[in-house]
This record gives sequence, structure tokens and C-alpha cells, in this order.
Amino acid sequence: MSATTGRRERKKAATRQKIADTALRLFVERGFEAVGIRDVAAAADVAVTTVFSHFASKEALVFEREDDFEERLLRAATGRAPDEPLIPALRREILALVRHCVVDEAAETWRVIDESPALRGYEEAMKRRHATTLAAAIADDLGLPGVTTACRTLAKFVVDAYTLAREAADPEAAVDEIFHMIEAAWTARPAAAKAGVEAGGPGQRAGQGRG
Repeated sequence: MSATTGRRERKKAATRQKIADTALRLFVERGFEAVGIRDVAAAADVAVTTVFSHFASKEALVFEREDDFEERLLRAATGRAPDEPLIPALRREILALVRHCVVDEAAETWRVIDESPALRGYEEAMKRRHATTLAAAIADDLGLPGVTTACRTLAKFVVDAYTLAREAADPEAAVDEIFHMIEAAWTARPAAAKAGVEAGGPGQRAGQGRG
């Protein structure tokens, strides 16, 4: 990467962060529904087109790290060590994400989300997208010929674990409890569901038959 390209990318990232920070401040002060894209653009001193060049929708301004969330789960599923089982790797990543989202600085963001039907709806749609992508990655990593019901179920439970733990009185204890159930269910899935993994495949890692 050239110095010019590096400066351009840093400037782009800084602009994106400025827009997101400005939007969140306005949403906290006035409520999500009371703030428009033009308000955000004016407060951030950018054009409306600049806002949309960084964010596909008003809701995306709040969930600015949506792509990072998904990428981290995918890395946990497919980038783990060859001898590391799948469920503990996913648990570790969800725990790290939950620890980040329950810090005091994040409280206002979640209040804005919880108070807005539009944002709650966006979050649910986002979770479905993440679960679909994660299920496909799990199936591919296990060397399965297609996405199975077990993979889709596991992915949905993992993504939902983040929300359930965030809302719990003791988030870390909630992660432990949820993943204890997830692991028990994954281990006890019917023999037919395990057959594809145990039969192996081009993408299967050493010892992966243990899931």
C-alpha cells in the first residue's frame, strides 16, 4: 500500500467514525426517530451523500461494527487451531464480544436500540444474516456437502447467545450457562447429523469428528 493510499484509507476511516459518533450523540440526545440523516450530516459537517457512502441506512449508523461482529465469529469458527473444538472457540469469541458490549460506554447505545422499534427490528434482521453466514462457514469448515439443520441451529443459538448474555444480570455467567446447553445439544445431535463430519471431507481438520 502506497503512502497516498494509506492516507486516503485513514481519512476515509476517520470520516466514517466521525459520522457514527455524531449520529450516536444525536440519537442519545433526541432519540433515534427524532433525528434524520440530514441532521447527522449537518452536525458532522459532511454532505448527505457522504453519509450514505459510508452507511447504507440510518439504522446502520448505530450498528457500525456489524461487519466486525460477523468477521469475528467467522474467524472463531474457521480460523481456530486444528486441535481446538468448535464450540469452545465460539464461546470464547462470544464472551469477548459480550465483555466489550457491557462496558459503561456502551450503555447509552443499547438504551437507544432498546427504545427504538426500528432499531430492534434491524437488529433482528442483522442477527438472521449473521446466523446464515455463520452456518455456511461451519458447514464448510466441517467438510459437509451443504448447510445442515444442525449447522443452522448451532449458528442461530450462538448469535442469540450474544443478545441473551448482554441482557442478563451476570453476562459472563450467562455465556457459560448458554454454551453449556449449546455444547450438550451439539454433542447429543442424532448420529445421522454427525455422519457427514465423521465421514470426513476436503475441508475437515484433524480430530474434527469430535465437533
